[in-house]
Amino acid sequence: MALIGEATVAVTQYRVEVEPDHLEKNARAKPVQALSELIWNGLDADADRVSVSFEHNAMGTLDRVTVRDNGLGLQRSEAAECFRKLGGSWKKNRSTTPSGRHLHGQEGRGRFKAFAIGSHAEWEVVYDKGGTLWSYKISMSTSDIRHVAISDEAEAAPGVERGVTLVVSNPHKDYRTLDSDAALDELTEIFALYLSDYENLRVTVGGRRVDPTKVMANRQAFNLSDIVSEGKNYPVRLELIEWNGISQRALFLCNDKKFPLVHVGRRFHVGNFQFTAYLQSPYMNKTQKDGVADLAEMQEPVILALDEAQRAIKDYFRMRAASEASSFVQEWKSEKIYPYVGDPATQVEYVERQVFDIVALNVARHLPEFSRSPPKNKQFQLRMLRQAIEKSPEDLQLILTEVLNLPKRKRDELAGLLQDVSLSSIISSAKVVADRIKFVAGLDAILFDDESKKRLKERTQLHRIIAENCWLFGEEFTLSVDDRSLTEVLRAHMKILGEEVVIDAPVKHVSQTRGIVDLMLSKATRRHKANEVTHLVVELKRPKVSIDSDEITQIEKYAFSVAADERFKGVGVRWIFWVISDSYGEYAARRIADESGQIYKKDNVSVYVKTWAQVLDENRARLQFFQERLEFQADKGDALKYLQERHAQYLEGVFDDGFVREQDSESFNHDDSID
Repeated sequence: MALIGEATVAVTQYRVEVEPDHLEKNARAKPVQALSELIWNGLDADADRVSVSFEHNAMGTLDRVTVRDNGLGLQRSEAAECFRKLGGSWKKNRSTTPSGRHLHGQEGRGRFKAFAIGSHAEWEVVYDKGGTLWSYKISMSTSDIRHVAISDEAEAAPGVERGVTLVVSNPHKDYRTLDSDAALDELTEIFALYLSDYENLRVTVGGRRVDPTKVMANRQAFNLSDIVSEGKNYPVRLELIEWNGISQRALFLCNDKKFPLVHVGRRFHVGNFQFTAYLQSPYMNKTQKDGVADLAEMQEPVILALDEAQRAIKDYFRMRAASEASSFVQEWKSEKIYPYVGDPATQVEYVERQVFDIVALNVARHLPEFSRSPPKNKQFQLRMLRQAIEKSPEDLQLILTEVLNLPKRKRDELAGLLQDVSLSSIISSAKVVADRIKFVAGLDAILFDDESKKRLKERTQLHRIIAENCWLFGEEFTLSVDDRSLTEVLRAHMKILGEEVVIDAPVKHVSQTRGIVDLMLSKATRRHKANEVTHLVVELKRPKVSIDSDEITQIEKYAFSVAADERFKGVGVRWIFWVISDSYGEYAARRIADESGQIYKKDNVSVYVKTWAQVLDENRARLQFFQERLEFQADKGDALKYLQERHAQYLEGVFDDGFVREQDSESFNHDDSID
């Protein structure tokens, strides 16, 4: 028997239909995480007020934890079913609360997290039935976790409000952390997105409100690559909150309703910035349903998404740090002590300069005497930093420690930032540039050597080599279609735009035959904005084929097919078509309008005739800046060796056995004569 108000009521025991070890597993959690689940239960019951309070005994140790909400409660007729069956939640067939808020849990497991805090839990439920408030109690204990006791209901006493009051008693430990600043910060992270989206809600813990808006410095969101699993694509969105007053760097895996499910163990070197990132995807809904959400971060598709998220976070904060440094940079430029001249010429130089600005800013901030130094001293120190950043992390550490005497914490922070974010890419860029210089020189040799270009096959050799080196056409382009029909071009186009278009018929080629496109390269500076998308379609011809009327007719048919297809119209995308070979004939020469090689332009479609000499010269010009700084020259023999080693599977039969040795010998003799 039990008392509710002044009435004595009967209590019925129900057997929980699940194995004890499974029930105990669901009752395990870290105390703050367990507390968050109990708060979620109140919010899912449509409460707009949830409070957590702590009572201590005469010795000052924790005696009980009380969680109150003013939600809808739970009807007595549904209580037995909900508590008897793990997963028997009333939320199972719903996605929102009656007021329209997203539901956090649907598995009915959250209530058992009370036992992660204490050994006894009692829920007093008050709900509305026909305009009258009714009350009853539910109690469970870890000493007999297989049974739940539910009292009969009675009319609630006067002054009692609707909702649920959960009292967790006999705590396993003192759990002083539950009422600490650290716990409040952790709960702020967990509820940040939810409480920001539903601003009328109030959650208090130990009398202090969980209010992310007071400590939120900035909020950003990014679309990442889809998670691909079992042939299905799951969109991924990264939401990032910067904190002002919370010392935290964390990444959570979330379902598509933004509810944090898993705290991911990743480390970030982002300077002084504090943040929490939320990786959201419907793929996590699937892991929840399959009961493997806790293991999701070990799955390959999720690992790839987390890697991309980690890179995006580092890139974002590198940009933020560089932005903060801009005022210092402008001051140094005006004093003529900034060690760079002009604007960055390439992406690599842009990244290098960002890193320098970040390091120099931190040095200036932590060395008051720096700003008071004579301009020549500052200029010397800035030049040292630049040289150290370009050379190695070890040299930079030496300068930061022995020359500039920067504090150890700041030295470690900057070293981590450089090693993890930028310095490795700057150092490795030297090899990338050298390899590209060799590739251009080697490609020049096989395209213009009389014997090798006779043997070079279009699709199985030249095509395959170029498909793996699309940077030849511009760093901004990525390969979308490789040797596919025009219908595949359409599919790639719609995938990039995100258009809801059904591809149920092939693109009708103007010649009524199936058209094969060699390469389609795409660039999109901002996804989902059609006017910022450009597609470059490249038709490759082997070197011995001279571009003339037949080849021009072929590329124009491709272009006109795109222009004529209704599915391509009105989307504001630029289409550029190139046909490339070693040379062109008289007909092509008469069609070419200017030095760019353009032969047709109308609306959003342009067609060009290009020679390999033009393409290679453009790449030499792009690489010249780095080539001069590296003081690197690629002789013909080295270039051909690189090409053979890198693309051996595609070059079989192009060279005879003595060809590369002959080029090596020519290079050696040429160098010797110069000496």
